[in-house]
Amino acid sequence: MQRAPQSAVMAGLPRVRKGLRALTRSPPLGFVLVVLLLAGEASEACAHPHVWVIMQSTLLYAADGSILGVRHAWRFDDMFSAFALQGIPHKRKDAYTREELAPLAEVNVTSLKEYGYFTQAWADRKKVPLTKPIDYWLEYADSALTLHFILPVKNPIVAKRLLFEIYDPTWFVDFSYADKEPVVLLGAPAGCHVNVQRPAGFDVAKGQQLGEDFFNSLTATSNFGAQFANKVLVQCP
Repeated sequence: MQRAPQSAVMAGLPRVRKGLRALTRSPPLGFVLVVLLLAGEASEACAHPHVWVIMQSTLLYAADGSILGVRHAWRFDDMFSAFALQGIPHKRKDAYTREELAPLAEVNVTSLKEYGYFTQAWADRKKVPLTKPIDYWLEYADSALTLHFILPVKNPIVAKRLLFEIYDPTWFVDFSYADKEPVVLLGAPAGCHVNVQRPAGFDVAKGQQLGEDFFNSLTATSNFGAQFANKVLVQCP
């Protein structure tokens, strides 16, 4: 039986993406994919997305009211978490320390650079450059991995209207904000308020009709996933 390369199993999200796509082209592993990816009916094996993330975000402000960056916490579904953890050395059964997960966290943030960390920002309708993540680490609890990291703003700026969008352009990963405290403002000027706009959803039947080849053709510069964007709008006086 053909197996996924160890690098595809051990790598971060984009590399696991490549490993899973390789597996979908291997008929003998069709049953494994159903169990591992979807735990559902075989007819859903080619449906998108393949990975699900529940998010919480904190927008970080300086004392002068300028935006410093966003702190993300991305909780992955338990099946992706189990897949990503294969081969990770750990001392305690069913438990992983931050130190044991550090190499996987490093690969995650390094690999996600290609996708702009699935985060885009605008201040007063002007694009805001974000720099590479800092303070990143992985947590394992309740059978799920959570990736914590901060995306700093390259040049902190004071803005009356701030917009963040979080989505995967290829819709391999589905992002959803948590029901409770999805977005928090930390240190924001008085009078600022936040509004979270969740995506309306997608016709699953249509997604199945598009087929796996269509989704495999999408790249980090594609715009297909924008229709599933989670938008965070902050208005300040």
